[in-house]
Amino acid sequence: MASVDTSLPEEITSVTEDDGADGLSKDVIFELLKNRRRREVLQYLLEAEETVTLGELAEQIAAWENDTTVAALNSDQRKRVYVALYQTHLPKMDDAGIIDYDQDRGLIELADNADLLVMYLDTDTHHTDRWDRWYVAVSLASLALIGAGAVGAGPLDSVSMSILAAIVVCSFVLLSAAHVVVNYRRKLAVDGKLSRIE
Repeated sequence: MASVDTSLPEEITSVTEDDGADGLSKDVIFELLKNRRRREVLQYLLEAEETVTLGELAEQIAAWENDTTVAALNSDQRKRVYVALYQTHLPKMDDAGIIDYDQDRGLIELADNADLLVMYLDTDTHHTDRWDRWYVAVSLASLALIGAGAVGAGPLDSVSMSILAAIVVCSFVLLSAAHVVVNYRRKLAVDGKLSRIE
Protein backbone atom coordinates (compact mmCIF):
# COMPACT_ATOMS: atom_id res chain seq x y z
CA MET A 1 0.00 0.00 0.00
CA ALA A 2 1.36 3.43 -0.94
CA SER A 3 2.19 5.75 1.90
CA VAL A 4 0.31 8.98 2.32
CA ASP A 5 2.27 12.23 2.52
CA THR A 6 1.43 13.68 5.92
CA SER A 7 4.01 16.46 5.85
CA LEU A 8 2.71 19.98 6.19
CA PRO A 9 3.26 22.59 3.50
CA GLU A 10 5.83 25.21 4.46
CA GLU A 11 3.13 27.88 4.83
CA ILE A 12 1.22 25.86 7.43
CA THR A 13 4.38 24.74 9.21
CA SER A 14 5.38 28.37 9.64
CA VAL A 15 2.03 29.11 11.28
CA THR A 16 2.46 26.34 13.82
CA GLU A 17 5.98 27.55 14.67
CA ASP A 18 4.86 31.16 15.16
CA ASP A 19 3.80 31.22 18.81
CA GLY A 20 1.01 33.63 19.65
CA ALA A 21 -0.06 34.28 16.09
CA ASP A 22 -3.77 35.10 16.10
CA GLY A 23 -4.33 34.92 12.37
CA LEU A 24 -3.44 33.25 9.13
CA SER A 25 -1.73 34.30 5.95
CA LYS A 26 -3.61 34.22 2.67
CA ASP A 27 -1.23 31.49 1.52
CA VAL A 28 -2.33 29.26 4.40
CA ILE A 29 -6.00 30.06 3.87
CA PHE A 30 -5.88 29.22 0.18
CA GLU A 31 -3.73 26.14 0.82
CA LEU A 32 -6.41 24.87 3.16
CA LEU A 33 -9.32 25.81 0.90
CA LYS A 34 -7.88 24.35 -2.29
CA ASN A 35 -8.85 20.83 -1.23
CA ARG A 36 -12.51 19.85 -1.60
CA ARG A 37 -12.49 17.52 1.40
CA ARG A 38 -11.29 20.29 3.69
CA ARG A 39 -14.05 22.55 2.38
CA GLU A 40 -16.54 19.75 3.05
CA VAL A 41 -15.18 19.36 6.60
CA LEU A 42 -15.91 23.05 7.18
CA GLN A 43 -19.38 22.74 5.66
CA TYR A 44 -20.25 19.75 7.82
CA LEU A 45 -18.96 21.34 11.02
CA LEU A 46 -20.84 24.56 10.31
CA GLU A 47 -24.07 22.65 9.82
CA ALA A 48 -23.49 20.46 12.89
CA GLU A 49 -22.61 23.41 15.18
CA GLU A 50 -21.18 20.94 17.72
CA THR A 51 -18.40 18.46 18.27
CA VAL A 52 -18.58 15.57 15.81
CA THR A 53 -16.81 12.23 15.58
CA LEU A 54 -14.35 11.35 12.86
CA GLY A 55 -16.55 8.41 11.89
CA GLU A 56 -19.68 10.45 11.24
CA LEU A 57 -17.70 13.16 9.44
CA ALA A 58 -16.00 10.61 7.18
CA GLU A 59 -19.30 8.90 6.42
CA GLN A 60 -21.03 12.12 5.41
CA ILE A 61 -18.15 13.27 3.21
CA ALA A 62 -17.97 9.83 1.59
CA ALA A 63 -21.72 10.01 0.93
CA TRP A 64 -21.34 13.45 -0.71
CA GLU A 65 -18.42 12.27 -2.82
CA ASN A 66 -20.25 9.15 -4.00
CA ASP A 67 -23.59 10.93 -4.45
CA THR A 68 -25.38 8.52 -2.16
CA THR A 69 -26.67 8.23 1.39
CA VAL A 70 -24.63 7.26 4.43
CA ALA A 71 -26.60 4.02 4.72
CA ALA A 72 -25.75 3.03 1.12
CA LEU A 73 -21.96 3.43 1.51
CA ASN A 74 -19.72 0.40 1.35
CA SER A 75 -16.73 -0.12 3.65
CA ASP A 76 -14.14 0.85 0.99
CA GLN A 77 -15.83 4.20 0.40
CA ARG A 78 -15.92 4.91 4.14
CA LYS A 79 -12.34 3.77 4.72
CA ARG A 80 -10.86 5.80 1.86
CA VAL A 81 -12.26 9.07 3.24
CA TYR A 82 -11.63 8.13 6.88
CA VAL A 83 -7.92 7.46 6.27
CA ALA A 84 -7.41 10.66 4.26
CA LEU A 85 -9.11 12.76 6.91
CA TYR A 86 -7.28 11.05 9.78
CA GLN A 87 -3.81 11.17 8.28
CA THR A 88 -3.80 14.36 6.24
CA HIS A 89 -6.67 16.82 6.19
CA LEU A 90 -7.67 17.06 9.84
CA PRO A 91 -4.09 17.41 11.16
CA LYS A 92 -3.44 20.23 8.67
CA MET A 93 -6.61 22.02 9.68
CA ASP A 94 -5.82 21.51 13.37
CA ASP A 95 -2.28 22.86 12.98
CA ALA A 96 -3.65 26.00 11.32
CA GLY A 97 -6.16 26.55 14.15
CA ILE A 98 -9.21 25.96 11.92
CA ILE A 99 -10.46 22.99 13.91
CA ASP A 100 -9.76 21.40 17.26
CA TYR A 101 -8.98 17.77 16.47
CA ASP A 102 -8.54 15.26 19.27
CA GLN A 103 -6.91 12.48 17.24
CA ASP A 104 -6.93 10.00 20.11
CA ARG A 105 -10.67 10.30 20.74
CA GLY A 106 -11.61 11.12 17.13
CA LEU A 107 -13.46 14.32 18.04
CA ILE A 108 -13.56 17.43 15.84
CA GLU A 109 -14.99 20.91 16.33
CA LEU A 110 -14.49 24.34 14.80
CA ALA A 111 -11.72 26.49 16.30
CA ASP A 112 -11.11 30.25 16.46
CA ASN A 113 -9.60 30.67 13.00
CA ALA A 114 -12.46 28.86 11.22
CA ASP A 115 -14.26 32.14 10.53
CA LEU A 116 -11.34 33.24 8.36
CA LEU A 117 -12.00 30.38 5.96
CA VAL A 118 -15.77 30.51 6.17
CA MET A 119 -15.58 34.13 5.05
CA TYR A 120 -14.22 32.95 1.70
CA LEU A 121 -16.84 30.23 1.35
CA ASP A 122 -19.88 32.21 2.42
CA THR A 123 -22.12 32.78 -0.57
CA ASP A 124 -25.48 32.67 1.24
CA THR A 125 -25.20 36.29 2.37
CA HIS A 126 -25.25 37.43 -1.24
CA HIS A 127 -28.61 35.75 -1.69
CA THR A 128 -30.16 36.89 1.59
CA ASP A 129 -28.78 40.43 1.51
CA ARG A 130 -31.20 41.71 -1.11
CA TRP A 131 -31.74 45.37 -0.36
CA ASP A 132 -33.10 45.79 -3.87
CA ARG A 133 -36.26 44.00 -2.74
CA TRP A 134 -36.78 46.47 0.10
CA TYR A 135 -36.31 49.42 -2.24
CA VAL A 136 -38.79 47.95 -4.74
CA ALA A 137 -41.32 47.30 -1.97
CA VAL A 138 -41.05 50.87 -0.65
CA SER A 139 -41.27 52.22 -4.21
CA LEU A 140 -44.43 50.22 -4.95
CA ALA A 141 -46.00 51.21 -1.61
CA SER A 142 -45.13 54.85 -2.28
CA LEU A 143 -46.62 54.67 -5.77
CA ALA A 144 -49.82 53.15 -4.37
CA LEU A 145 -49.98 55.80 -1.63
CA ILE A 146 -49.50 58.72 -4.07
CA GLY A 147 -51.96 57.15 -6.54
CA ALA A 148 -54.60 56.65 -3.84
CA GLY A 149 -54.08 60.21 -2.64
CA ALA A 150 -54.39 61.59 -6.18
CA VAL A 151 -57.77 59.96 -6.75
CA GLY A 152 -58.93 60.67 -3.18
CA ALA A 153 -59.44 57.04 -2.23
CA GLY A 154 -60.71 56.32 1.28
CA PRO A 155 -59.13 58.26 4.15
CA LEU A 156 -56.52 59.80 1.83
CA ASP A 157 -59.02 62.22 0.26
CA SER A 158 -58.44 64.73 3.08
CA VAL A 159 -54.62 64.38 3.11
CA SER A 160 -52.66 66.86 1.01
CA MET A 161 -50.20 65.65 -1.63
CA SER A 162 -47.35 67.45 0.16
CA ILE A 163 -47.92 65.33 3.28
CA LEU A 164 -48.02 62.16 1.17
CA ALA A 165 -44.79 63.21 -0.57
CA ALA A 166 -43.18 63.84 2.84
CA ILE A 167 -44.22 60.31 3.95
CA VAL A 168 -42.65 58.84 0.81
CA VAL A 169 -39.41 60.81 1.27
CA CYS A 170 -39.20 59.84 4.96
CA SER A 171 -39.73 56.17 4.05
CA PHE A 172 -36.79 56.25 1.66
CA VAL A 173 -34.62 58.15 4.16
CA LEU A 174 -35.33 55.54 6.86
CA LEU A 175 -34.69 52.65 4.48
CA SER A 176 -31.43 54.21 3.28
CA ALA A 177 -30.31 54.85 6.86
CA ALA A 178 -31.01 51.21 7.77
CA HIS A 179 -29.06 50.08 4.71
CA VAL A 180 -26.08 52.25 5.68
CA VAL A 181 -26.08 50.95 9.28
CA VAL A 182 -26.28 47.29 8.21
CA ASN A 183 -23.49 47.75 5.64
CA TYR A 184 -21.32 49.57 8.19
CA ARG A 185 -21.72 46.77 10.75
CA ARG A 186 -20.95 44.16 8.10
CA LYS A 187 -17.86 46.13 7.03
CA LEU A 188 -16.63 46.26 10.64
CA ALA A 189 -17.10 42.49 10.97
CA VAL A 190 -15.26 41.81 7.71
CA ASP A 191 -12.48 44.28 8.58
CA GLY A 192 -12.05 42.54 11.93
CA LYS A 193 -11.57 39.21 10.15
CA LEU A 194 -9.30 40.69 7.49
CA SER A 195 -7.10 42.24 10.16
CA ARG A 196 -6.26 38.70 11.29
CA ILE A 197 -5.05 37.77 7.80
CA GLU A 198 -1.43 38.55 7.13
